[in-house]
Amino acid sequence: MNLPNGPHAILAGAGTLGEQLAAHFAQRIGQRQLQAGARLPSVRDCARSHRVSPSTVVAAYDRLQAQGLVEARKQRGFFVRPSAAAPPPPQPGAAAAAALPVPVDAAALMRAMLRTRGTLPGPGLGTLPETWLDPSLLQRALRRAMTHDDVSLRYGEPAGDPQLRTALARKLSGELGIACTAEQVVTAVGATHALDMVARTLLKPGDAVLVDDPGWAVEHARLSRLGMRLLPVPRGPHGPDLAAMRERVASHRPRLYVTVSVLHNPTGSNLSLAAAHQVLQLAEAADLLLVEDDTYAWLAPGHAPRLAALDGLRRTVYVTGFSKILVPDWRVGALVAPRALVDGIVDTKLLSSLTTPAVLERAVAWCLEQGLLRRHAERVTTRLAAARTRVAKLATEAGCRFVAEPQGLFGWVDTGVDTEALAERLGAEGWLVAPGRLFHVPPRASTLMRVNFASSQDARFWRAFERARDALYASISGPQREPHPPAKL
Repeated sequence: MNLPNGPHAILAGAGTLGEQLAAHFAQRIGQRQLQAGARLPSVRDCARSHRVSPSTVVAAYDRLQAQGLVEARKQRGFFVRPSAAAPPPPQPGAAAAAALPVPVDAAALMRAMLRTRGTLPGPGLGTLPETWLDPSLLQRALRRAMTHDDVSLRYGEPAGDPQLRTALARKLSGELGIACTAEQVVTAVGATHALDMVARTLLKPGDAVLVDDPGWAVEHARLSRLGMRLLPVPRGPHGPDLAAMRERVASHRPRLYVTVSVLHNPTGSNLSLAAAHQVLQLAEAADLLLVEDDTYAWLAPGHAPRLAALDGLRRTVYVTGFSKILVPDWRVGALVAPRALVDGIVDTKLLSSLTTPAVLERAVAWCLEQGLLRRHAERVTTRLAAARTRVAKLATEAGCRFVAEPQGLFGWVDTGVDTEALAERLGAEGWLVAPGRLFHVPPRASTLMRVNFASSQDARFWRAFERARDALYASISGPQREPHPPAKL
């Protein structure tokens, strides 16, 4: 497609190159120079035409998609939406039809996540958008795995597919410094299942467990359902509050500490090397086992310190998964444990799920071995970096403040109002948000919310957020009061 006025015409205005490129296409769509159904240039062709990087084009197309001007079609590219030039007015009752339940607990949040398919983007989602995934990679991997009759026609091995365990051990040893063998790897139906196997093997009802606060709501709920006593450890930008952790260890003698070292959920923060060293010293003195959840490893910098690497897997169980980077429904995860714990964990696996899906595990192994998963992850992280920049700008313009540096998939945002009430108002319009109360032990009122950078780029959400927040201000302070700034922490 030949663009008018030469390749540099759009790059003389204000804003980033991605914003200028998006504005150029938005203008052409608005003027009907690009008709409904027209295909935008491929990322490569557009980058070449305008002499910008592919990541700039991806950022521009993401912006157009968030504005509702274009849509992504799997394996075909980006197309002008039929309603882009003149969006129809909302129909009476449309908002009510799209209303979502308020996520009052972890299960309600998960149910709401599963209901958002095909509706408005969900800032509270925990996964990547479907358009960011690579279905052709998945199809090739499955075809490859299905050529092995021994994989597809019988139960898999108790500890998991040997090819995946070998490939994962090689990656962890070579890239993350977690020295291990395939015999120390046990596969699972996703990282959540791996965490569950560890808890069921090593704990009994009534045992005390240290957990991050804030931390992942599902893990808190799962441990509580098993009858464990949760001991919250305040999580800061560089790791746990070590003084609070020492006090809880001395008072309650917990068996485990379940934590996220890298790209912590929900704050996005990373454990510092100094904090990791002190956590390991404390664990050694208290005979405490550490369970390190590295679910977002594929989105994280390889140099970030892992407890399992520093500890040499002496008193650390390392958990990871592939669902967050490949596709949510491919429930493939794994744990790496000290040799003395492996047999007991495998027994728990056999009693709880018999085995794990060998075909999917072999497909993931092939992606690992061929380097395809690494290249896919590089494309995703590049796209995610552009999304973070856009969302940080939108959130700041909407009057929010990031409590921790924006990193990875999630941002931890201070809104200045109670986010449970905010979630109720936004849910009525079809917007799913994850209020801060869900991530605390015990749950408590919070002005914070977790946003997914990949699914929070729609400017319509931030306009809806401002309306809902201002309405809450008015209901609390009266119409004559000015909105309060976000609370300082």
